[in-house]
Amino acid sequence: MSKSNKPIVWGPFAAGGTVTAFITPILALLALFAAMRFSPSLFTYEHIHAFAAHWLGKLIIFGIITLSLWHAAHRFRITLFDFGVRADLVVATILYMIAAIGTVSALFSLLSI
Repeated sequence: MSKSNKPIVWGPFAAGGTVTAFITPILALLALFAAMRFSPSLFTYEHIHAFAAHWLGKLIIFGIITLSLWHAAHRFRITLFDFGVRADLVVATILYMIAAIGTVSALFSLLSI
C-alpha cells in the first residue's frame, strides 16, 4: 500500500472548517453588536487587548486564524479545480504558500502584542 500525503492536507482542512463554522458566526454577531454600540463592557479595547496579550488568548487567536487560512486555501484549491484550472501543483503551491505566510504573519503579529 502506498503512503499518501492527504491526511496532512485534510487534517487542517477539517479542523479549519469546524472552527470556522462555529466561531465565525459568533465573531460576526459580536462585531455587529459592537458596531451598533450594543456591546457589554467586556468588549472594550482594554479587555480585548488583555485577552490578546495573554498566552492562552494568543493561542486561541492563532488557532482560529491559522485553521481558517488552511481551510480557505484547500477549499479554494478544490474550487479552482472544479472550475477547470488543472495546474493543481501550481495552484496548491501558491495557495498553501499564502496560507503559510498568513500563519507566520499571525504568529509574529500576536507575539508583538
